[in-house]
Amino acid sequence: MSINLEKWDVEDEKFWDAEGKKIAARNLWISIPSLLCGFAVWLYWGIITVQMINLGYPFSQSQLFTLSAIAGLTGATLRIPSSFLIRIAGGRNTIFLTTALLMIPAIGTGIALQNRATPIEIYYLLALLSGIGGGNFASSMSNISFFFPKKVQGTSLGLNAGLGNFGVTSMQILIPLSMTFGLFGGKSQTLVNTSGTLIGKIPAGTETFIHNAGYIWLILLIPLAVAGFFGMNNIKTATVTPNLSSTGKSFGMIVGLLLIAFVTAVAGLYLMLPAPVGLGLLSKWIVLPLVIAATVFGMKYLTSGGLRENLDRQYKIFNNKHTWAMTIIYTMTFGSFIGYSAAFALSIKVIFGFSHIMVDGVMTHNTINPNGPSALMFAWMGPFIGALIRPVGGKIADKLGGAIVTQWVSIVMIVSALGCAYFMKAAYSSATPETVFVPFLILFIILFAATGVGNGSTFRSVAMIFNAEQAGPVLGWTSAIAAYGAFIIPKVFGEQIKATTPENALYGFAIFYFVCLVLNWWFYTRKGAYIQNP
Repeated sequence: MSINLEKWDVEDEKFWDAEGKKIAARNLWISIPSLLCGFAVWLYWGIITVQMINLGYPFSQSQLFTLSAIAGLTGATLRIPSSFLIRIAGGRNTIFLTTALLMIPAIGTGIALQNRATPIEIYYLLALLSGIGGGNFASSMSNISFFFPKKVQGTSLGLNAGLGNFGVTSMQILIPLSMTFGLFGGKSQTLVNTSGTLIGKIPAGTETFIHNAGYIWLILLIPLAVAGFFGMNNIKTATVTPNLSSTGKSFGMIVGLLLIAFVTAVAGLYLMLPAPVGLGLLSKWIVLPLVIAATVFGMKYLTSGGLRENLDRQYKIFNNKHTWAMTIIYTMTFGSFIGYSAAFALSIKVIFGFSHIMVDGVMTHNTINPNGPSALMFAWMGPFIGALIRPVGGKIADKLGGAIVTQWVSIVMIVSALGCAYFMKAAYSSATPETVFVPFLILFIILFAATGVGNGSTFRSVAMIFNAEQAGPVLGWTSAIAAYGAFIIPKVFGEQIKATTPENALYGFAIFYFVCLVLNWWFYTRKGAYIQNP
């Protein structure tokens, strides 16, 4: 069969049963593990930084939170061009190239971690490059949306996103295990603090191979790149990729658009991060809109010819009020999932791994808690549940309607966020924070589960609200803006922990969830809504 599909009509049941279903399934099952690796490489700083603390790397907690934040901002910004790549360069071309590019940060991270003297600026650069994995979600979801009929959009997109999201859990389990033996050779390092894996605690003094955190992904990325190149398809039709260029030219357009996003992300980070890395001139709340606007307009005005015409056609989604409503609502679900995934492990380490005691009338937070839970033993649970339940959320939404499911998800997220804030505050003012860890963990897992269900329900709504031409770009765009949660949440947690008020982060997120509850009700569930329960 040709790599380029010139006939593709999945809403025709005869075509779907005879040809479409088999082709769509093959593309889906190559897409899922590719997306999984993207999530893993994007977010592995949340686990690597915990192990850096355990090994005594000479970096502050603020610098380590910044690593996750940089990867988060870059990944989200790269999703903006990635939202439009399928119509420009084709699904097979895009998924293959962006999967192959993940090998660059994976190899670089492995090399850097072998030397404790590697400066923090090198890690900042590697975190920037790992954002490629974050950008892949937008193109992957946009691509899969074109392969399946509307009747199974909730399920198919839920599978792609949900199983792809398992990259977070896979990373949180696989990286600690891979560090326990010299799979790729190199010198080991000695733990100065207790670490842990899924199977138990590892005592201080144990040898560990932290550089495996980067190299381990090559085992998957190399065969997946081959599978993507030879096994996936470009849909060369009027509603998907009508003006598909040669493979080489498509690769050039992909790289060019991604470079625009890299430049705007770097500029934003330089304006925001403190010296000596940046200027520290502007607040993140000012920088993010500037980065988004610069990326969107840069793509429009730094391109020409057919590429610019293609973008102009896709940019029509911005004239639709539902694009903006669903962007905010999806930020509540996926933005929370990805942000908490990036910050959860390090937050457990900082809040529960230290005793918070008074010394000369001043509350201190730097005494190691010998009874503290191992972050690496528990951090995988929330993302695991959130990813596992996402396809279920899509199936429920296919039956009950997406908006009504999102409404209940909003309520659960508000309540669980407030509960997590209560126990977080109690822990951060206690010499024995481990006494409130269990209720904190349970509530956070409930919060993750709600984001997973909401991820599925909101994608079902997008598929029903928009036509076939706009649904893909809208899916990509909403996921791009929501992905800034991977920047905002670690950054806010880091700032509030530094201010000794970590609970304020979750109070703020709960207020945002309430705004989304009202917005979803107004647009989609109230009597006389614009579109009733899509």
